[in-house]
Amino acid sequence: MIAWLVAFHLIAAFLWFSGLFYLPRLFKYHVVTLRQGDEQGARRFEVMERQLYRVVMNPAMYATLGLGVLLAIVQYHYVLSAPWFWVKLVLVILLIGCHHMCKAFMRKLRTTQGKPRLFYKIFSMIPPTIMGAIVVLTIVQPF
Repeated sequence: MIAWLVAFHLIAAFLWFSGLFYLPRLFKYHVVTLRQGDEQGARRFEVMERQLYRVVMNPAMYATLGLGVLLAIVQYHYVLSAPWFWVKLVLVILLIGCHHMCKAFMRKLRTTQGKPRLFYKIFSMIPPTIMGAIVVLTIVQPF
């Protein structure tokens, strides 16, 4: 049973990360269309961003978190005493923050020109960095 939970947890996490990786890139291109005065292009990006966030990212985040909690409950004797688990939990909380920041960026891009492209480019590197740390913590369990 644990193997099935892990498998579905990973599938959900992959979907969530795909959105966290791609949405900031869409923001970068969205800013370019806004600065060029392309209203039709900007509306197209708004639809793409909204669909990615609502249809892929939100359900995947909730599934990842729910399955992660279920895994922690099933293996509570093991994970709750492991220091790497608590570091992973902090990193997951940071990812949830990134997720909600994406929602705020979407709202801001609907009403203003948004932040500079470089900002979104730098922001887009945060989720992959956190994901790498989570994978290392979970697989290697360095402490």
